[in-house]
Amino acid sequence: MRLLLLLLAPLLATAQTTDHIQAIESGLLPSVILKDHPAPRHTIQQRMKALNVNGVGVAVIRNYRIAWAKGYGLADVAAGRPVTTDTLFLAGSISKPVAATGALQLVEQKKITLDEHVNQHLKSWKLPENDFTKDEKVTVRRILSHMAGLTVHGFPGYASGAALPTIPQILDGEKPANTPAVRVDLTPGSNFRYSGGGYTILQLMMADVTQTPFTSYMQTAVLNKANMRQSTYENPLPQRLSSVSAAGYKANGEAIPGRFHTYPEMAAAGLWTTASDLARFVIAIQRAHQGQPDSILKQSTAREMLTLQNKVYGLGFVVNDHDGVKWFRHGGADAGFQAILMGSTGGEGIVVMTNSENGSRVAQEIAYAAAAAYGWPDKPRERAAITLPTAELAKFAGEYEAPRIGKVTIRVEQDHLVANVLGPGDIDLYPQSADTFFSLGVIPDLKFTPDGFTAGGVTAKRRN
Repeated sequence: MRLLLLLLAPLLATAQTTDHIQAIESGLLPSVILKDHPAPRHTIQQRMKALNVNGVGVAVIRNYRIAWAKGYGLADVAAGRPVTTDTLFLAGSISKPVAATGALQLVEQKKITLDEHVNQHLKSWKLPENDFTKDEKVTVRRILSHMAGLTVHGFPGYASGAALPTIPQILDGEKPANTPAVRVDLTPGSNFRYSGGGYTILQLMMADVTQTPFTSYMQTAVLNKANMRQSTYENPLPQRLSSVSAAGYKANGEAIPGRFHTYPEMAAAGLWTTASDLARFVIAIQRAHQGQPDSILKQSTAREMLTLQNKVYGLGFVVNDHDGVKWFRHGGADAGFQAILMGSTGGEGIVVMTNSENGSRVAQEIAYAAAAAYGWPDKPRERAAITLPTAELAKFAGEYEAPRIGKVTIRVEQDHLVANVLGPGDIDLYPQSADTFFSLGVIPDLKFTPDGFTAGGVTAKRRN
């Protein structure tokens, strides 16, 4: 009997994996669901079509291994090339925790320190001092946890054929850089503020300290050690990888000119990788946290990495605790690409990569479906809607004009409103109060005024 069970175990595991894949593929959940209403479920294909998402790559981690990985849709519409498990996507800000791992290796080697002024390690450029840095300094720890008081949230990248700046030019905001100078304008350590600019300082520091190009150092120190053999930080993307790279697409499905942007700010936004390679990176961090031999980081370092430095971040990851198990995660968004990564110290996780600026919605819905299938703690948020008379709802129907968005048409549909916006399409809006409505995680709450509405800092005016 024991021998029979051993022989049947692989077949049973395969059948269980197949069942989970089917449950996830047909069980996508929105990030917000209506209280006391059944949660709407959709297939991956339905949500990709509704949101103009051409391609998706998924890799799921179970028990410290990749349980399965699949591609959906097209990596390049013009070429008719499908997404496979080998398709490279731009990872956006998921580049940051991977780069953080390289920096933490240098800390382990005592080549840099976590808590000394970064100017002690920078050679080719120095961060200008000012009144904010008199008593508190910008440190590696503060950069990794976004507590350094540095400017420049993120980077738009450079269009195909555009002149590319050096890293010092980017940090000083000098042409051809397309972003402002990276400077300290908050007292370091005083407040959380997300800064891709900080990670760009880190990129230069790592190159200065190792006397090696950042791309070469990261390839050897992190990508190869994590078995991310298809991944690269090289920007521009080498021609040899063009045939396996995805093209990026805007929210309305329009292609990014030249297929994608180039990101010399590699540590902050420039990693090219696959869903499976990022899953291998997650597993490398999980194994290090366990204290497994030959890990990418020492156990003490990995545990520090996943220890909250503020209310949100560890050293490179957003970290949450669920019943004693830590979940670490990060999102990413570049021109034409969006992705999410999440893993647990219990050996579970998922990576979803897309080639669309609407992709994070599909990615999060897939992650919620996986959480439901595997019993993970991530769940959509419940919100309660009130009932308003049709006549009250009708007062808000009409056409509005919003800056950078254009025309927004709002209509009544049964017991709620529907907003039609270029890109996302139809968005259901449910009443929270007499003048405030919420969507199922699509847009910020919308508050009507006598002559329009506001939503997430955007003010729209009613058209006459």
